[in-house]
Amino acid sequence: MKISEKPVKELSRDEAEIELARLASEITKADKAYYTDDDPILTDATYDILRRRNALIERTFPKLKRADSPSEKVGAAPAIGFEKAEHAVAMLSLDNAFSDEDVSDFVARVKRFLKLADDEPVLFTAEPKIDGLSLSLLYQKGQLVRAATRGDGKVGEDVTANAYSIADIPKKIDTTADVLEIRGEIYMSPKDFMILNDQLAEAGEKPAANPRNAAAGSLRQIDPAVTASRPLRFFAYSWGDVSEPIADTQYTAVKALGEWGFSINQDMTLCASAEEMIAAYRAIEKKRASLGYDIDGVVYKVDRLDYQSRLGAVSRSPRWAIAHKFPAERATTVLKGIDIQVGRTGALTPVARLEPVTVGGVIVSNATLHNQDEIERKDIRIGDTVILQRAGDVIPQIVEVLLDERPKGLKKYNFPETCPVCGSHAVRDLNPKTGKEDVVRRCTGGLICGAQAVERLKHFVSRKALNIDGLGAKQIEAFFETGFVKEPADIFTLKTRQRQNIIDLYTYKKNQDGTLKVKDGNPEVTNRKSVENLFSSIDERRAPPLDRLINALGIRHVGENNASLFAQHYGSFEAFAEAAQKASDKGRDSYDDMLAIDGVGELVAQGVIDFFDEPHNRDAISRLMEHVTPPSFEVAKSADSPVAGKTIVFTGTLETMTRDEAKVQATSLGAKVSGSVSAKTDFLVAGPGAGSKLKKAESLGVKTLTEKEWSDIISVMNDG
Repeated sequence: MKISEKPVKELSRDEAEIELARLASEITKADKAYYTDDDPILTDATYDILRRRNALIERTFPKLKRADSPSEKVGAAPAIGFEKAEHAVAMLSLDNAFSDEDVSDFVARVKRFLKLADDEPVLFTAEPKIDGLSLSLLYQKGQLVRAATRGDGKVGEDVTANAYSIADIPKKIDTTADVLEIRGEIYMSPKDFMILNDQLAEAGEKPAANPRNAAAGSLRQIDPAVTASRPLRFFAYSWGDVSEPIADTQYTAVKALGEWGFSINQDMTLCASAEEMIAAYRAIEKKRASLGYDIDGVVYKVDRLDYQSRLGAVSRSPRWAIAHKFPAERATTVLKGIDIQVGRTGALTPVARLEPVTVGGVIVSNATLHNQDEIERKDIRIGDTVILQRAGDVIPQIVEVLLDERPKGLKKYNFPETCPVCGSHAVRDLNPKTGKEDVVRRCTGGLICGAQAVERLKHFVSRKALNIDGLGAKQIEAFFETGFVKEPADIFTLKTRQRQNIIDLYTYKKNQDGTLKVKDGNPEVTNRKSVENLFSSIDERRAPPLDRLINALGIRHVGENNASLFAQHYGSFEAFAEAAQKASDKGRDSYDDMLAIDGVGELVAQGVIDFFDEPHNRDAISRLMEHVTPPSFEVAKSADSPVAGKTIVFTGTLETMTRDEAKVQATSLGAKVSGSVSAKTDFLVAGPGAGSKLKKAESLGVKTLTEKEWSDIISVMNDG
């Protein structure tokens, strides 16, 4: 086991020393990326784990605490490019609470330090923890004279010129205090963040990962004009150096900031116990998506300022405050809508459209809902407040609906039974063994559905289907994008419709100004020949083998093997299509006949029925058949075979060959192999142990062959 994976209690002294060195290095790198470069390299959850492990090792091995210990540091050194600004009162970070128990422990520690009885009340403020960039604003006699970032807590960056461009920051306040340092958080709303990222993308610039990064990067621009163009906001919630007291309590002091013209958080509340603090935490968490700004937890502060003074601070954080962090990989938000996406195989996948919220350091506005059953099982409704989870690179998903937050009148979601792209039926396969429906609903409009078209066309021309040389995946994508090919029939009219356009496509490429130039190293004469070769390859496939054509259609559950079974059984495409159409029209005889094909089960038969039940598919096939003429399957078989075109059923135990071997032999002689006996059966080959099939054959007058009689037929054909 690696040292980094060992529980702290199992570390030796030497291992602990090695681990502290690793943690110091990783945390320092992460701090620089987050605070200085505005480009985090770790998720909040991973970063918190590193810091907690570092603190636990230091408590277990106090003599190993390093001089550069992360527990003694706040933020990171100021970036190059700004003047340094020294803080008269250090800008500390906050210790973290991750559970209700941690909150109770915090309250108990405060009371122990102040030597208060357990039942003696202590008031705390609870307010949303803004996920932005800390900023210090220094006022002298009411005039803003300096703005500085937190930096390493002692020295930050002077961003005064940039701060002057932010509307939320008063340039002058109504006070005569010689010195008044107001502290708060620069942030950007999720809505403004998404607009900014779209603008950056259009300009070819790197988008920000989340609103916090966008706000930090916008404030710390060398050119103040860039900062002025960004939608930055500011919340005031604290103070540093002051020449005279603001108030006696945290709550009244923040209210005073509001009276001076600063934006303060209206969700700040007073709490008299750990239970009330946790209740405030839950209430704020539920409102998270509707706040209009990103938060990553709730901050609790001792309300009385004289208590704060007595409690003081330790290393990097005050004793009188703590941040109750939300789970880094979870967030509460509102489901605004459900979109149905259609995949390349026709699968209908529901996607949740959410009120944007930051989860795990990334802003999320969409999440997977998996499938119809998942929506029904969780009773997810549009307008619900939901808990969203995102673990690492896993696609965000809704894990729970907060039913007590559900508005009255929300209706159950009805999953669509038609494809939102092409309007074809969307069906769920029924498993004949379990009787249960497949969890995925699929579009049946395979040949005409825009969402599936490219992949269907790629399959149509693939090696195991029509195998059109020179028409591969890239060509199909290019032809589809240009509109040359939208369905299989279009392939066979390319020569008459798009000959010159395809030559141009092969020969030229567009310059940025829209003009054309010949592709490098690809002279026009070579491309013209390539195009003519392509047209020749297409013409060579106008009479495709029947089994290849059936496979090329991309019918669900009908691959290479089943296509061959259908070709053998029906002999012609017309017969196959007619039987499929009759079966789709509830023709029982046609359906039973299809099921009688050995190897064709209910799933395969239903796939064919669903395909031909869709008028769009039948129309597309009609257009295709104007250009292709597959020969009857028997043409390729031995015309002299006594069983050519006959339907054969094998039953019982064959002694000289396997059942599969017998089927292959029968097929090679042009016979159709079925799995059940009917009036259409010509021969039953019965081995020892034959049961119900033999009795049914006798009752229907079907000719019965022994295994030896069947072998004699094979021998005659082989001798011939």
